[in-house]
Amino acid sequence: MPFTLVHGDITAMTADAIVNAANPSLLGGGGVDGAIHRAAGPGLREECAGLGGCLPGEAKRTAAYALNASFVIHTVGPIWEGGGHGEAEILASCYRNSLRIAAESGCASVVFPLISAGAYGYPRREALRIAEKEIEAFLGSGYEDMDVRLALYDPPAALRREYGELYRVLEGLPSFRYAANAAPKPPVQAQKAASAGPARKEESGGAERKGIFRIPGRKTARTAHTAAVEPEWDSVPEAGRRAEGFPLSEALPSADMAAPPSISLEEALSMIDESFSEMLLRKIDERGMKDSECYRRANVDRKLFSKIRSDPHYRPGKATAIAFAVALELSLPETEELLLKAGYALSPSSPFDVIIRYFIERGNYNLYEINEALYAFDQKQLGA
Repeated sequence: MPFTLVHGDITAMTADAIVNAANPSLLGGGGVDGAIHRAAGPGLREECAGLGGCLPGEAKRTAAYALNASFVIHTVGPIWEGGGHGEAEILASCYRNSLRIAAESGCASVVFPLISAGAYGYPRREALRIAEKEIEAFLGSGYEDMDVRLALYDPPAALRREYGELYRVLEGLPSFRYAANAAPKPPVQAQKAASAGPARKEESGGAERKGIFRIPGRKTARTAHTAAVEPEWDSVPEAGRRAEGFPLSEALPSADMAAPPSISLEEALSMIDESFSEMLLRKIDERGMKDSECYRRANVDRKLFSKIRSDPHYRPGKATAIAFAVALELSLPETEELLLKAGYALSPSSPFDVIIRYFIERGNYNLYEINEALYAFDQKQLGA
């Protein structure tokens, strides 16, 4: 994926370049700066000593030594002084100059910390907006295939209460409460052993499971495999069944009403509607949008889009399909139609789907803001 938010120790991440939020001396310090120097080893400090320091907003490159990278790109962010001393432009320059050096160095992947949002006191939300804006502009200038990650210090759960109404809606979903309270994942060895049994595919949205088709208002037969995680719909609190705009019941086809086929298989196949790829390309043309503009806004790389364009029967992942709906600013009915072409639907019991519907219903098609919410609630982000 071209741009993603991640949580974890930046010194343990693998990329062509790791960006260091350095101090002007480049000789190490506290926070991310100190952690990168410790993980890289003494060779990093020795090389930095010969660089003559670095001014705020500028960036310089060194080898990465013991880190899982080829380079460390050092940049000096601004100290927050209330916002009236050019802090925003200095911070934007940190990202621009670091990305320029990464591109000139032939890097295919780069990981940033959230520059200046720690000891330098830059407000986290404003720092994140600047980072996203500069990364988006860079990817849109011909580098859409570069993998750019932004490593956030705050764990996802720490950000949830920023979402107010959305947080309250998601708290009402049993599937979300179950995931939030689930036991830690077993060691890798145990997971491999478990995988020897029958395969169970998870949907890209993270909450539906294939093979279980739930109809709102109707109890679903429960088995030993589903009882622990599939609450009966009638037991779900109303708040969990109704994000704003979600119907409490929907007119869906019933298996009981199925009639014997009245046409031949050949006739049925001849009536197949346009595919996901065909509808996507049609919508791009209707919007008067260039292909490159669409896949950049969808946070999808050029290679994947080429596959979709060249194969009328290409079936993308659910997050990718929704990313294109967001890029095209499709209405909710149009989004549901596009998803249906790929074999998906929006479920009122899926946290991922509730978040997507929440933003689309409010006309907010900022993919980066949507991905922030998905990150906060431990859901798959939009894009490739």
